[in-house]
Amino acid sequence: MNIGEKSLHWLVDKWLAPGPAMPAHVTRFSRTRSTRKRYVQVETSRSAGTLTIVFFRHDDGSWCVFPPETDRPAMGIGHRAR
Repeated sequence: MNIGEKSLHWLVDKWLAPGPAMPAHVTRFSRTRSTRKRYVQVETSRSAGTLTIVFFRHDDGSWCVFPPETDRPAMGIGHRAR
């Protein structure tokens, strides 16, 4: 995957299309409680009201509008010492 294609700046431009008349603002940034993954909340004003989108940082360095999958416990076959 091309990281530049999934940069936060690129996604804000894609989803919110900010401009001088309707700039986008970061209104919150932190980490999720459960997985400690980074997120950024960005909003802009539109004629129909405020539009807010939350972007999530993934392990590969990209940003997406959906949260990364959580690590789940898994069982595997292993060798036990006898």
